[in-house]
Amino acid sequence: MVVLSKPTLNNFLLVKSSCKPTTTMLNGIPVVDLADPDAKTLIVNACKEFGFFKVINHGVPLELMSNLENESLRFFKKPQSEKDRAGPPDPFGYGSKRIGSNGDVGWVEYILLNTNPDVVSNKSLSIFRENRQNLRSAVEDYIDAMKKMCCLVLELMSEGLGIEPKNVLSRLLKDEKSDSCFRINHYPPYPEVQQAALNGRNVVGFGEHTDPQVISVLRSNSTSGLQICLTDGTWVSVPPDHTSFFINVGDTLQVLTNGRFKSVKHRVLADTTKSRLSMIYFGGPPLSEKIVPLPSIMLKKEESLYKEFTWYEYKKAMYNSRLADYRLGPFEKSYGK
Repeated sequence: MVVLSKPTLNNFLLVKSSCKPTTTMLNGIPVVDLADPDAKTLIVNACKEFGFFKVINHGVPLELMSNLENESLRFFKKPQSEKDRAGPPDPFGYGSKRIGSNGDVGWVEYILLNTNPDVVSNKSLSIFRENRQNLRSAVEDYIDAMKKMCCLVLELMSEGLGIEPKNVLSRLLKDEKSDSCFRINHYPPYPEVQQAALNGRNVVGFGEHTDPQVISVLRSNSTSGLQICLTDGTWVSVPPDHTSFFINVGDTLQVLTNGRFKSVKHRVLADTTKSRLSMIYFGGPPLSEKIVPLPSIMLKKEESLYKEFTWYEYKKAMYNSRLADYRLGPFEKSYGK
């Protein structure tokens, strides 16, 4: 078993949530069968109501998913001194407990990899150099599959919204300068979870946040922990399914749809006895892309809710914020003030 050293300040890990606490499993989670002729409508409805949905019949082989999971676990089982050679993150590379550079922490260790060929990270390269070709091949095959699936979902989304051209969203990920990234999170068991629960607190693996990119796609093993915050402010647990994928609306997609879709606030809580492994592909636009509501989606006389900004500007603001901050706030227009 992998053991992370005890954090010096447990209070950073044992937090009371800003949303209403609950132990309820979300059984009514939207499920989209990509082979269903109504998939485009189901996707749009899910993005409007939840900003989140589960994808089945996605065409990604289970073997491909399992291969990356096994290679990732092989890395995380290495001695801490070996893993630390690929860190601290810059922001890419290996990290443990510290999330970003602004004080956020969680019961997690992770690998963050860049998929933009114009951005070279020596920390990322060191992970591949020291962990055989198997891990690199598994990561590259998986990212390729995720990019294709995300583009399909985004094109179905465009059709469901009735906007043209069909690739108005997917082109952002297909662009050779797409600033996408890939993250593998490993949450070791945290034995004190039950005691914390008795005290009305949660042991946070990864704190509440929204994803800043256009879209993100998550796959995990069979250990629970993922929660999303509903529109009424209630946290609900998402039942794990290692054969399926979960799609999150990102902040950028919220702006592109002028608020029709809402980026979903989510978090991960630690487990007492089982480790959780999750793999997340974040589909982002090129750094120079101007982020404004799509002209084809705007109704007559509809005004943009957001100021114009580039993905680079938003990304810079994100790196200067805390996880739980409402990062779109400074980019919203203030009418009537």
